[in-house]
Amino acid sequence: MTLQDDTDPTRPDGAPFRSGPVASPDPRFGSFFDDPRWVLAMIRATVLEAAHPAIGAALIENSTFVAHPWRRLRNTYLSMQRMVGADGPTREREAARLNRMHARLKGTDARMRPYDAMDPDARAWVVATLFESSVTMFRLSGQPLEQEFMEELYAEFRGTLTLMGDEPGHLPETLAAFWPYYDRVVAEELENTEAMRVILYRLFDHLPAPPLLSGLPTLWATGRAVVAPVVGAIAVASLPEPFRRRAGLPELPGAQTLMQGAYLAVGLARFLPARWIAPENVIDLLSLTPDSDDPRARTLAAVRSRIKRAGALVRLVSPLPDPPKPTGYATPPTARANAHRQETEEFFRQVLDQTGNGSLDWPDLAAMARELASRLDLDEPEETRLYQAFADWWRELQAALDTDGDGSVSAEEYAAAAPSLAGPALIRVAEVLFDVTDKDGSGHIDAAEYRALFRTAFRRDTAPAAGAPGATYTRSAFVKEFLAFMSGRQRTTPFDPLLAEA
Repeated sequence: MTLQDDTDPTRPDGAPFRSGPVASPDPRFGSFFDDPRWVLAMIRATVLEAAHPAIGAALIENSTFVAHPWRRLRNTYLSMQRMVGADGPTREREAARLNRMHARLKGTDARMRPYDAMDPDARAWVVATLFESSVTMFRLSGQPLEQEFMEELYAEFRGTLTLMGDEPGHLPETLAAFWPYYDRVVAEELENTEAMRVILYRLFDHLPAPPLLSGLPTLWATGRAVVAPVVGAIAVASLPEPFRRRAGLPELPGAQTLMQGAYLAVGLARFLPARWIAPENVIDLLSLTPDSDDPRARTLAAVRSRIKRAGALVRLVSPLPDPPKPTGYATPPTARANAHRQETEEFFRQVLDQTGNGSLDWPDLAAMARELASRLDLDEPEETRLYQAFADWWRELQAALDTDGDGSVSAEEYAAAAPSLAGPALIRVAEVLFDVTDKDGSGHIDAAEYRALFRTAFRRDTAPAAGAPGATYTRSAFVKEFLAFMSGRQRTTPFDPLLAEA
């Protein structure tokens, strides 16, 4: 990403937050987003967003949707819940957070056109795609929305822009005027952007396993090979026909029938018990890790154990392995070096390259800061401190690792000087992260604060500090483990599911 010369990447919200009285949310809209068909509708809306040049550029340069799609899905859904189905203060808080986040996303695209995530027209298009895709999902399922409800739903979506401080007029005032606006943007402004192509043709083909299935790579790869082409075909077939033709998107024979069948089939899931299909429950299930204290994690561990036993039986009838190495055999230095290089490259790809573009630069560290700030639900002063600490670390990394001066750090540059990652600026990042996690300012992280950051059980052997209830996480222990993880020396910490898993 190329930042404008007069832009500080850590600047706070550049535009004043303007908000008036926030109406109480209509409970119908809160339950509206619990419909399982929203899975397909969100994919469609994301493709249409990515086809907008400004939004596509911001996504390809700053977003983690390539490297961490499941995490981004969870954060997007939670944000939508806070903006539509929550109380007034929650909506205002989320709007302010989105404004701060968008204020940091600006630059130029591959054709040197400037983009700015605070552009009100671009933000209006994001809301337009969500609204139109929600209407479309009901139409494709054979349950078109009634006109009155559709108008109320449009007013609710349009109100989110007002909540974020955008001036009226970027979305038409009435539903009748919305449809010509939507058709005009589709016909005149959307492009076959790189971000759109990544979502349609690369994301599903290389979709990483969610934490739930991370220990079953063969099972995940097999299912993905079958599902990915189907999901891609459904997404393309659901796009507006004029745009499909203009963008040259291929449509397989029978794709329209497949698409309508998928919407109908997914729609039937709404008749299942609500606790089975509630999005927050499904997302939490996909996010489970083996060390979680959630009871479902124990069931998952048992299933994995049985699958591994079945795999062992299969290997019994497979060809014999290579003979064991002789006693006293030492791994050649070149083999050790290659193994270390592979570990280094894996850490670079899974942890440091948050945007999935193959290099380390400011948007990657900004994505880490964004995820941490979101996890901890930080207010503006704490969030800015965290961003500033990561920005200082980025400047330190550039000075130490960017040997060719291209403004980014390659995997090769990182591997050649990995130990220098743990410099003074990274220590400052760890200290700031500890401070914002330690909500009560006790100088220790207790069980509740630990869970807020890592979403897992507090399992530490640390003796309780004087006056502190139960086991705690000291500043020195926290900083030590954070430095060991971020410099690639230790992967068995709680930071792995926080920053490395999809």
